[in-house]
Amino acid sequence: MAHLLIIELPGGNDTDIAQAAISRGDDFTFLSAQLGHYRRQPQVQAILDQAYAQIEVPGFDYPQVEHAVLELHAHFPLDAVLCLLDIRLIDAARLAQRLDLRHVSPSTAVLLRDKFKVRQRLAERGLTQPEFALAQSNDELRQAVARLGLPVLIKPSDGYGSQNVVLLRHDEDLEPWITPLDDMLPSRTDYGLGVRANDRLLVERYMEGAVIGCDTLSVNGEHRMLGVNEKLFFNPPSFAIQGGCFQPNAPAFESIQRYVFACLDAVGFDWGATHTELMLTADGPRLIEINPRLVGAKIARLVGYALNHSIHSDLITTHLGKHAAFHAGPAAAHVAVTRWIVAEQPGVLERIDLPDWRDDRIRCVEILKQPGDTLRPPFENADRIGYVMVCAPTRDEAETLAQRFVAATQVGLKPAVDDQGVAMRSQSMARKAS
Repeated sequence: MAHLLIIELPGGNDTDIAQAAISRGDDFTFLSAQLGHYRRQPQVQAILDQAYAQIEVPGFDYPQVEHAVLELHAHFPLDAVLCLLDIRLIDAARLAQRLDLRHVSPSTAVLLRDKFKVRQRLAERGLTQPEFALAQSNDELRQAVARLGLPVLIKPSDGYGSQNVVLLRHDEDLEPWITPLDDMLPSRTDYGLGVRANDRLLVERYMEGAVIGCDTLSVNGEHRMLGVNEKLFFNPPSFAIQGGCFQPNAPAFESIQRYVFACLDAVGFDWGATHTELMLTADGPRLIEINPRLVGAKIARLVGYALNHSIHSDLITTHLGKHAAFHAGPAAAHVAVTRWIVAEQPGVLERIDLPDWRDDRIRCVEILKQPGDTLRPPFENADRIGYVMVCAPTRDEAETLAQRFVAATQVGLKPAVDDQGVAMRSQSMARKAS
């Protein structure tokens, strides 16, 4: 039995890591800047109530955090530090180092929380990637776009979850009445829990191709790729993910694996989970970004369905320094698919009617929005309402069933009202079953 420190929950409500600890028989302590956020969610709080302790440090002031954790450690020693939330990864690395626990180093965590610095490091190591530049003002942004030329992608260097991403494809996108280049900075983006964007923008040449995510576990610099998740996006200008198809690692992915491992070695990642996103271009795989944590948006659960065991449990084992996570048994010969439910127009959620189907291939259905939430068509991942996960022997079978389920889901909306009391364009919407 181990004592785990879990720092925040991804998405503010994803309890899978805590539930894995409970299932294993491990103790865990939960650390947060705002326990009230979780206490307002009865289902989440029911899981956190099983913690050995719950620690709140308003503002997540690091000296106070370290003091509280060291006090806990002196009374009940910790065996691992686990964090699946980007904005706390550096703090988690510092705490693990202070406690002499297995974790990626603080210096690597700092590097990986800056997408521009990652690009610089890969360039130093000779790894092929798109042209890129850094912008810390609107003037620098315009200069970077002019130097790189269209099409370009602009995103926060410390961002995550597809937030505040801008794609400029055509000359018309630079017209004075359209272009965002004159007022992107300062952004003042609030990432939640008191953390704001640092307003360093990565500008890079836009790439064409299929987007995939490669999920890995690393123990002392030895990497294992779990598989490949091909991502499907909603139509432009959205950057939200419509779904994905996860396939367990296979010899067909060998060249992708070599590229991913070379990227991880270049940035010095040696302990824990990574979710590395690539673009499969006509010239080969190219890095989009390295996320130094377990994959989010419930995809880790999807991976578990395909592999027939808990990836969250494997992550715990990895941070305990046990190579058993690398030999968890043969993967199930299944493909796992997810599809997200969204609103097709703006409005306020009244109800969601899910199809009442009995099918063992449907492994999980979850709704993340509540009646009264304001919705819009998906632009960012946070706009999505819920999802279905399906496991089947073939990709076609899994995707067909998932798409049918989403099509049969009815989303009831009422008109949203702006600050002046004017009804926004909206009406009750229902998807018909195909």
